[in-house]
Amino acid sequence: MDTDLKAAAAPSHRALAPLALGALGVVYGDIGTSPLYTMKEIFVGPYPLAVTPDNVLGILSLLFWSLVVVVSVKYLILVMRIDDRGEGGIMVMMALALRAVVGNPRVGAAVMGLGLFGAALFYGDGIITPAISVLSAVEGLAVAAPALGPAVVPVSLAVLVGLFVLQSRGTGQVGRLFGPIMILWFGVLAVLGTAHILRHPGVLEAVNPLYGMHFFALNGGYGFLVLGSVVLAVTGAEALYADMGHFGKGAIRLAWFAFVLPALVLNYFGQGALLLQNPAAAENPFYLLAPAWGIYPLVGLATLATIIASQAVISGAFSMTRQAIQMGYLPRMEIRHTSDHRIGQIYIPFMNWALLLGVVGLVLGFGDSISLAAAYGVAVTGTMAISTILGFVVVRHLWGWPRWLTVAGLVVFLGIDLAFFGANSLKLLHGGWFPLAVGAMVFVVLSTWKRERGVLFERLRTDSVALKPFLHSLLEDPPARVPGTAVFLSAHPDAVPHALMHNLAHNKVLHERVVFVTVVTADLPYVPEEQRMWIEVIGNNIWRAVVRFGYQETPDIPRALALCRICGRDLNLLETSFFLSRETIIPSALPGQRRWPGQLFAWMVRNAQSPMGFFKIPPNRVIELGTQVEL
Repeated sequence: MDTDLKAAAAPSHRALAPLALGALGVVYGDIGTSPLYTMKEIFVGPYPLAVTPDNVLGILSLLFWSLVVVVSVKYLILVMRIDDRGEGGIMVMMALALRAVVGNPRVGAAVMGLGLFGAALFYGDGIITPAISVLSAVEGLAVAAPALGPAVVPVSLAVLVGLFVLQSRGTGQVGRLFGPIMILWFGVLAVLGTAHILRHPGVLEAVNPLYGMHFFALNGGYGFLVLGSVVLAVTGAEALYADMGHFGKGAIRLAWFAFVLPALVLNYFGQGALLLQNPAAAENPFYLLAPAWGIYPLVGLATLATIIASQAVISGAFSMTRQAIQMGYLPRMEIRHTSDHRIGQIYIPFMNWALLLGVVGLVLGFGDSISLAAAYGVAVTGTMAISTILGFVVVRHLWGWPRWLTVAGLVVFLGIDLAFFGANSLKLLHGGWFPLAVGAMVFVVLSTWKRERGVLFERLRTDSVALKPFLHSLLEDPPARVPGTAVFLSAHPDAVPHALMHNLAHNKVLHERVVFVTVVTADLPYVPEEQRMWIEVIGNNIWRAVVRFGYQETPDIPRALALCRICGRDLNLLETSFFLSRETIIPSALPGQRRWPGQLFAWMVRNAQSPMGFFKIPPNRVIELGTQVEL
């Protein structure tokens, strides 16, 4: 594993504080901006709640215990133990769960399906979070001056477009300011909340869970509907797990328990105290916490905080896309590194512009944060439920937890997740359909690529010729050997690459040194350099190599070959030619076969990044030879 990641996974006490500061600036942006819209959604959303003392105290109790049980206990204490060498996230959890049920194809298929749909919902979340966060911040303009209401959407769009345009420049420079800005943000949350709690200290009684129970007894089924808005307080909990590899468990936990959780609780309880004093403040209880002179500065600070929250989700989408590409669930895409020092800072142009298109469509289509909140809840609760199921698959089958303990934990946490999801599913007509539609489309893309790519590889393997017998027969009457080194990329180490067959057929020569290279994505985030390559000497200056990369790494074949004297000498790129095969997919026209999966796969293959760019091979050293495959 990368040494920086090892340090992050187990930091010293001296290093823990800076890492916790970094976690504040990156990990907690999403959940830290939830106070902007959560209470507003509860009391004036699609299922508005009457502003009465019983309802206010009941809601505060539900918010408090949601933060404690869902975020503190489930994610910070339990889920963050499910890691792969310090890395977390839904794709990592799926990989661990698949490892746990290996040998059981039916369960494995179900695990893969759940994991892919959870990842697909994450992309829906990646579109909704920037839209709802920035909209809710800029809506403070209308609170300060109602005449500015029509400017909310244009200003929000300008902020969002600027954010996505700047992605290609990287977040390194701006990232240095994220931690201090979020410290200021959480400090302001705590101060605003405390000021109103001091005026109405009775709201602190809501830490008693009996107030939450009384709320359900008082409101019955309508109280269940309100859960769909309460869950907005825990949005961003999945980001804590996904970004675990960047900062380590200790730093993320320290930032939460020492700073974020107290600030959020104080702000929510302060908003509750305000509502008890002035029920009309429900129209925007967050901004009305501030004095009139402070609203404009608060809008500016909130906008910065929501930009940071959006940046975290966008970066998470980039990281998940790279994982999906490496694990074989998405076609190759251009991946640019925006930092020479941090491997995790990447930029994926296609994903960036696809997210921007979705965000702009959401802002124009929904127009305000209240309308978007319904869509937000479905994405969050769906991902949370899937994480719970996959997590307990791991602890049961990989860790060996007793059946009774696994079932008990699953019933408790999945029951909470399904309650939240059920309440949000009733908002499908109010916008909840959006993340499900995005999730369904992304799921189709992920599953189609994985399935059809497997069919393609099997077809190529079936039609291929065994490597060693072919070489032995070839060298009995060898073609002319020309100076230089030829590197042939092959998906199967035991098969003759199609590029070699075409080269022999057309050029009728074999290079002086020949290396067959197969790239394998290992079932771990980072591969140590000493385990990077396996080499076999075939003879007659012919070698076979298998190069391993982790799913968090960007493959660099020339660098990997240069680290090993594979030909008994250092690799000289000026005398090395890389031969690549490019398959042209022809969808099958056989009767009875569904044509759309093949057509979708063929379109993705055509638009995938060339292996040359993906594997960092110099363009002037590449020779591509094509073949047609009917699927």
